[in-house]
Amino acid sequence: MIIDFHTHAFPDALAPKAMKSLTDGIEGFCPPVYDGTVSGLLGNMDEWRVGVSVIQPIVTKRSQFEKTNEWAKSIESDRIIPFGSLYPHGGDYKRDIDFLAGMGFKGLKFHAEYQDFDLDDPHMMRIYDYVAGRGLILLHHAGFDPSFKPPFRSNPRMFAKVADALKGGVLIAAHLGGHAQWDDVERHLVGKDIYLDTSMGFGYYTEEQFLRIAGAHGTDRILFATDAPWSHAGDEISSVEGLPLPQAEKDAILGGNAARLLELEYMT
Repeated sequence: MIIDFHTHAFPDALAPKAMKSLTDGIEGFCPPVYDGTVSGLLGNMDEWRVGVSVIQPIVTKRSQFEKTNEWAKSIESDRIIPFGSLYPHGGDYKRDIDFLAGMGFKGLKFHAEYQDFDLDDPHMMRIYDYVAGRGLILLHHAGFDPSFKPPFRSNPRMFAKVADALKGGVLIAAHLGGHAQWDDVERHLVGKDIYLDTSMGFGYYTEEQFLRIAGAHGTDRILFATDAPWSHAGDEISSVEGLPLPQAEKDAILGGNAARLLELEYMT
């Protein structure tokens, strides 16, 4: 069973506007492979043998908090696992995290650029500790984002600091620890207590660099992901399947590691 740990979808009525907003101004950097709807994602999954996808919503305004998370929970199924999203500014973050934990989410998605924070800000560190204490996974965007200009507000040094300071819990850095920052991932992040997802992905880092990072970090802490609809699941799966690794390690990357974190029964 292939598990895609990092995907996106929007309510049907909002998907056209959301997709236009996200693609305007990035000059075809990552043309979408489906229309941003849940049905579009499921069709993509069917085409490329993906059994389960984890949808990662991002709340960018406090006013979106309840509605976005309630919609995310409403689409949960045996093939769709939604994470929740916390707006980190203002309000009572402990109350909001308790609300999300009470809804039964397995984890929360954060994006330092869209949510306007520095990854290792002391206030955010308190939030991460509370999230981890409630048993929720933390998944972060990492590194370059085509909609924003550098310097970016997350990087491998920051992730290493967070990993060292976090009091328990599961921390995941998307884009193999930092999109377009993989030399620094090798220097500063490998070996830390953190999972790396493969999203956006093998079209950017080389197979050789991926193997160095996975070898030093451990394939048991690498999670298959696409950032769909922004990369092609078929290409990403083929890249993993073609790696010169033992089949057991490829199976772990493609789904076994994710199933362990999500507490799912895994079938090879």
